[in-house]
Order: sequence, then structure tokens, then C-alpha cells
Amino acid sequence: MRHLWKAVVERTSESLSRRLFLAGLIAVPAAGCAMRAPLSPEASSPVPTPVTQRALAMYRAMPEEEFPVPAVDLGQLDPSYYRAVVDYATSEPEGTVIVEISACYLYHVGENGTATRYGVGIGRAGFSWSGRAHIAYKREWPIWTPPAAMIEREPELEKWRHGQPPGIDNALGARALYIHQGNTDTLYRIHGTGQAWTIGKAVSSGCVRLLNQDVIHLHERVRPGAAIVVRA
Repeated sequence: MRHLWKAVVERTSESLSRRLFLAGLIAVPAAGCAMRAPLSPEASSPVPTPVTQRALAMYRAMPEEEFPVPAVDLGQLDPSYYRAVVDYATSEPEGTVIVEISACYLYHVGENGTATRYGVGIGRAGFSWSGRAHIAYKREWPIWTPPAAMIEREPELEKWRHGQPPGIDNALGARALYIHQGNTDTLYRIHGTGQAWTIGKAVSSGCVRLLNQDVIHLHERVRPGAAIVVRA
């Protein structure tokens, strides 16, 4: 269906963020997902902890995907950000997505006081946000359309003004969950990345990024309409 991608390009509005303030979601204007992180693998410190077989299995290559996903270089990922089922006391109902910005964790609330915890990269200074909203819908191998204000900041993104086709180099990665408040698109996404060194860091333009293997796992389990709570 990739030949139809132009027919489904997201439509964005620069005035949207101002309306979100009035609606109660704390955000920054003209947000969007970062095309690239300001860090590089060379800038990260190697993790000396031995890699477990469980971690290797979780973050294996996924050749079965429409666009094959390479294995995660676990030398660039702090083990504290490995996906795990943890005890998690919350009054939020099962199925809720909770993002703890300060800890760089996303929790998908499960049953009996547990949650699946994922390490995430979050918005860098000036692009962070918090509030309550919901997951309006989700997409496999999504198209990415940078907001006009982002193109102004980064003119090299002009070529994607009408949408970047799906693929392993797409800014949204293997999956995307689209965050709305009411009927309004916040322009924020939960999405994938292959840049393991960005997990646990403030690197994006407001979106919440997970490793591709983790966002595939989350995408399979989150239902459209699920609440999302983002906490500073």
C-alpha cells in the first residue's frame, strides 16, 4: 500500500498549539517529532553490564517486518531502560499509558498492580509538555509530516513537507500512536526510533520515542481511545 502514502499524509496547523493551551494541555507551540537526535553513538558511554539472553531476545533483529528492523546495539542502551513488567501502583485504569518525563519511562498499566515499563527519549528543553489526552489511533510504518514551523527551523526538511514515506529511516520509526485531546490533534506522537543512545535523554521536539522493538510491542497492546497521562 506504500504507493498510496500521498493520499493519507497528515494535515497539520501551526495555530493548533495555541488552542491546546485553552483546552488544558500544557505544550509548546509548533511541536513535532525530531528528524534526528543531536547526539551520536560516539557521544554515549558504553554500558559495562553483561547483556542477558532475555535482552538479546527482546531487542533482536526483526526481518519479518515490512521494513526489516535491525537488532539494537545494547552497548548503547542502559539496562535500566530495558522493557520489563514491574509493580506499579496507580489509580489510573488498566490500559492507560503514563509517561514519567523526569525518569524517561513510559508505563502501560496492566492488571493486579503491574505495568509494562519502557525506556523512552523525551522532549528537549523548550519542547517538553505534560497533561492528559488519549491515543486517537495508531499506525504501522507511518508517514511523517513535519510541521511548517519545524521546516522553518530546519529548511532541509522542506523535501518532506508533504510527507516522508514509511521506512526504517522515517522519523516515526516502525510504529506511531497519535495523541489527541478531544477531537484535536496535539501533533505529539509516541513513536519508534533506531537510535538506542537517545533512550533516557531529552532529545526530541516533544514526541515520546521508544526503540522500534519496544514501540512494536506497545502498539500491539494499546487500544485506540486509551488515556495517556504525561507527568513532568
